[in-house]
Amino acid sequence: MAKKSFPLGKVYGLFEPGPVILLSTTGKKRPNVMALSWQTMLDFEPPLIGCVLGGGSLSFKLLQAAKDCVLNIPTAELVGQVVQCGNSSGVRTDKFRKFKLTAVPAEKVSAPLIGECYASVECRVVDTGMVDAYGFFVLQAVKAWVDPQVTAPKTLHHIGDGRFMIAGEIIRTGSKMR
Repeated sequence: MAKKSFPLGKVYGLFEPGPVILLSTTGKKRPNVMALSWQTMLDFEPPLIGCVLGGGSLSFKLLQAAKDCVLNIPTAELVGQVVQCGNSSGVRTDKFRKFKLTAVPAEKVSAPLIGECYASVECRVVDTGMVDAYGFFVLQAVKAWVDPQVTAPKTLHHIGDGRFMIAGEIIRTGSKMR
């Protein structure tokens, strides 16, 4: 067998299936944004998304208070801003202003969309049963937006240690899913 032992602390990099997202929330002072890669689809209709936030973060507190957010999907062109958002705290920093991101009013939630992201999904918190134990929120998508000019988005996928994969070639196979 050619395989070798792999550190358990890096296993998450093997399973990061979805794109890195920028989660935007709103607060009394200003909106906030954080980089997030621990999210997963839970159901198709209605679309349910699970995501994990660290309990000490400003975004965690704002999401708990407002009970809504926007999941914004950036492309590789925004990697610098994604990393900066992930490496700074919104407690002292207006990340929208500092990292030149445009807050666009949402239609159904209080948190803003990020204008530079190719897709944005407005969400409401629908289940907090695992928040205390795991920081795991269940969100329901209530409105989705995409830039129709972006037909093959090059999304970022975090694989650990400051490394990202960029979504690549698309292949098609037969599918019986609706």
